[in-house]
Amino acid sequence: MHEENGSHKVHHHRGKSSENLLNKEVILKELDFFPGQTILDAGCGNGYMSKEFSRLLKNTGKVYALDPDGDAIEVLAGEIKCSNITPILGDITKTTALQSSSIDLLYLSTVLHGLSKSEVDSFQKEAKRLLKPHGILAIVEIIKGPAPFGPPMDIKFSPQELKEIFTLVPKKTVEIGQYFYMQTFEKNE
Repeated sequence: MHEENGSHKVHHHRGKSSENLLNKEVILKELDFFPGQTILDAGCGNGYMSKEFSRLLKNTGKVYALDPDGDAIEVLAGEIKCSNITPILGDITKTTALQSSSIDLLYLSTVLHGLSKSEVDSFQKEAKRLLKPHGILAIVEIIKGPAPFGPPMDIKFSPQELKEIFTLVPKKTVEIGQYFYMQTFEKNE
């Protein structure tokens, strides 16, 4: 569903998840994180990747599951008792309550295409604030090409467009499903 917001088309996923279309095994292997790290799953939705991160951290370190949907955060909070996951109601395009330079990996999956230019700029500012030196930003997006679902072509990003937008150091571009890719960046400070 889309609606006009000034000159920007706003895309709403209405609770629909691309979880079953992503190759989680490739994502987890390519992210190369390890026990003891701190991960932020921004726009976590139902928390399926937060749970995967927690499992691979072997209940060490921390996983912050951030989403602006209060219902999703409430459900997740009820599912993850006695784990290293902390559900947080919040918006990654605004300053969060998380401490500066506290995150080893910031994961954002199929969210960026729904943000306005100013929200993308605000997200980038908050990502830079949160990431530790040499921390990784991982962005999962739908390919900029024909797909049987997803947002309109004019709000999709190609990996090259992401590299032009983000001032962090581009690392890997990885195919993670027929219609998805993951672009990683490193905070080089």
